[in-house]
Amino acid sequence: MAEQEQKEEIRYIVRIAGKDLDGNKPIIQALRGIRGVSHRYAGVVASKFEKESGTKADARLGKVPEDQDKILEDIVLNPGKHGIPEWMINQRNERESGKDQHWVMGDLEFGLRQNIKRLNEIKSYRGLRHSWGLTVRGQRTRSSFRGKGRVVGVHKRDAKGGGGGKAKEQSASQQATKQAGKTKK
Repeated sequence: MAEQEQKEEIRYIVRIAGKDLDGNKPIIQALRGIRGVSHRYAGVVASKFEKESGTKADARLGKVPEDQDKILEDIVLNPGKHGIPEWMINQRNERESGKDQHWVMGDLEFGLRQNIKRLNEIKSYRGLRHSWGLTVRGQRTRSSFRGKGRVVGVHKRDAKGGGGGKAKEQSASQQATKQAGKTKK
């Protein structure tokens, strides 16, 4: 009985790359909780982890022994060392070091902020669009990304005809003065 309880033991929270991950989820799904790890990258990391540690890629993360957490974290943070293709890395030929790096969590946020700041400082088109809060990658902005809920096109009351029925709203005295003005001419 005690042996079965030890086999069923699961860690509900597993810390990898500075993020607490759900131990009930499979490795592939749990890795997606790390900022900077996409579904495709998580699949490749899980398959590399399976080859290096012998733990199935679809096993629950909480059932992975604690000593293998460091292997998994090293694969996530240093993909080039473990044979993950260069095109999957999110910072190839990084500007300051010239090396291929994969940024996750705080490093990713800091790096993106620094890149946008650099683009603003050199007054590039992309940097200016970032600072103005407009789209950067050539999307159309006539009807999308308008913000504040503005309506594009014809308003409903104008489309009904008659310009919204202003003649009906005029008082009787205003209509009488209009009639008097027409008869004088």
